[in-house]
Amino acid sequence: MVDHYLARLESAIKKYWDKKALNTFHGESFSYGEMAASIEKLHILFELAGIKKGDRIVLCAKNGARWGAIYLASNTYEAVTVPILPDFPAESVMNLTHHSESRVLFVNKPMWEKMDIRKMPLIEMVFDVESWELLYGTEPMQEAYSSFIGEFEKRYPDGFGKEDVHYPTDNWDNLSTINYTSGSTGVPKGVMLTYRNFSMIVDYSQRYMAASDKDSMVSMLPMAHMYGLVIEFIYPLCNGTAIYWLGKAPTPTLLLKAFGEVKPYLMITVPLVMEKIFKSKIKPVVEKPLVKFLCHIPGVDQIIYSKIRKGLEGAFGGNVREFVLGGAAVNPEVEKWFKKIKFPYVVGYGMTEACPLIAYECHQKYVAGSCGKAIDCNVVRIDSPDPQHVVGEIQVKGDNICIGYYKNEEATKAAFTEDGYFRTGDLGIIDAEGNIFIRGRSKNMILGASGQNIYPEEIEAVVNNADYVVESVVVDRNGKLVALVYLDENAVAGLSAEEVAAIPSEIIAFSNKKLPVYSKLSQVEIVKAPFEKTPKLSIKRFLYS
Repeated sequence: MVDHYLARLESAIKKYWDKKALNTFHGESFSYGEMAASIEKLHILFELAGIKKGDRIVLCAKNGARWGAIYLASNTYEAVTVPILPDFPAESVMNLTHHSESRVLFVNKPMWEKMDIRKMPLIEMVFDVESWELLYGTEPMQEAYSSFIGEFEKRYPDGFGKEDVHYPTDNWDNLSTINYTSGSTGVPKGVMLTYRNFSMIVDYSQRYMAASDKDSMVSMLPMAHMYGLVIEFIYPLCNGTAIYWLGKAPTPTLLLKAFGEVKPYLMITVPLVMEKIFKSKIKPVVEKPLVKFLCHIPGVDQIIYSKIRKGLEGAFGGNVREFVLGGAAVNPEVEKWFKKIKFPYVVGYGMTEACPLIAYECHQKYVAGSCGKAIDCNVVRIDSPDPQHVVGEIQVKGDNICIGYYKNEEATKAAFTEDGYFRTGDLGIIDAEGNIFIRGRSKNMILGASGQNIYPEEIEAVVNNADYVVESVVVDRNGKLVALVYLDENAVAGLSAEEVAAIPSEIIAFSNKKLPVYSKLSQVEIVKAPFEKTPKLSIKRFLYS
């Protein structure tokens, strides 16, 4: 029997009351007891404000200790939490807030200053995440805000204690979280995830990537994405682990300092990060003539490999038991060396709709080139006459799979087969042992270096509005976003050579003003002919990737 994850959280709070729980690196910190008290204060605020079970609460802010407390307060109150990436433009945040029909908004003050409350007519309360200051409120909400601390003290005159912590667990199939997969201003796709979905992944993660009160986690991924939210926050927290957020942009200097001090037990990252480390730290060493020679001597090679591995692990604090990579395949050359030095890495597979895990395998059993095996709370199949040899769509069904897309019946219907399997849009095969090998992606999402989901169509929509641009294709080249652009030949014909030469820079400047930090363009390349297209006039992207 799987435990409800809120039962695990309640147990952890009571057991580790005085231990660190939520921490902003070199900043604010909450013990499990302090976290529980903050959750209860917000519960009282919601109650006084008339917020009901199932009401929507948006959380759009930078990662940090208060972000964690607010998410848990909303979640344990049984409101539906709507985490939105703070890097989205203000217009997108307002659009998603309105689409989700939210009544409460938690946001960073600089973002709020760019927003227009008239575009979010259902919002009744707005709070600054950093200070919990009321930035906007209707009269009833202002009254609730002015009295919730006093009400907390009235209810708990002797202080809030372990015996006062009680979280609901009779809500398995109720909606817990709406997670928007992009900042689209069209018809947004808000993935609807239940308490059951979360509970299954927390349970699986604890059984196969066990965390404890002796462990710490450096959380680097965006909390508005499911990998960060579940694997770097909720699952380890439910087992007594201290969570540390960086609180600011993850520069190499800051990361090394955090790894050295916190010494995380698990590292969640994307292949691009590890490939960069390989090229800068490992490759220069193993390509030295003397090292090459020594690596051909049995016994000596293992000493060298061990030294390289320990040096690499030491850069992450020396306590990481496993490195879980996801979102893309690892460069074969890099994987070959990781296997040689016995680096404890795995490549997993997942997506928002799976909350987020679909496949995983511990590093001792992981098969290079695969993305692990189907986790035991879901079943994976290949839509192919010969799943071991003929590539087909990867489809998945299980208790971790979402119930659809919020207010988007068309997308929900298209996402599932008649017998209830979710269509991932990815292509692959499964070998006789159950290892899944992704062979291609029918979806076009690009995974950013810091774990953000980047949708090229959204960038192209901006680029295509620049002067002289007819159409564009955005591609990922070694971690850099490059726009391939076809220009209006008639319009360009009247320009001087200098003016034509300046167009790429002008397109970059125009586009990057409108794009989030993580999806800004690094380069624009002008193509000489229109992009090749299918009969439906869709660009054949695979020709340009």
